[in-house]
Amino acid sequence: MKPRISMITLGVRDLAASVRFYEQGLGLPRMDSPPGVAFFTLNGSWLGLFGRDALAEDAGVSPQGEGFAGFALAHNLTSEAEVDQLMAQALAAGATLTKPAQKVFWGGYSGYFRDPDGYLWEVAYNPHFWVGPPDSSA
Repeated sequence: MKPRISMITLGVRDLAASVRFYEQGLGLPRMDSPPGVAFFTLNGSWLGLFGRDALAEDAGVSPQGEGFAGFALAHNLTSEAEVDQLMAQALAAGATLTKPAQKVFWGGYSGYFRDPDGYLWEVAYNPHFWVGPPDSSA
């Protein structure tokens, strides 16, 4: 297997509300998508939103699930100020704060929020090294 993730698909309760959160609230670029699903480009991969029950059915698992899912998505930035800015943007868009951005034990700066379906996102600045694909905006 090549070491990459081509798409992350989140099972959501309300597709329209989740599309608003990611497209209008966080400003992710939405691609043309067939009805019942939404795709966003993420600099080298995609984010997919699909109905929770439909995604569970497609995978052959139960759609029931509560509490901590055992993972978090992460978005790394180049400064503490950018972390604070994105955290504020996410909260204004309807995210729930789970951990305010702060200096952390590994020497960086990060915080966590939950999206409208409860998926955890870490927003972080790592002063030791860049985490992610090369920045194509430079």
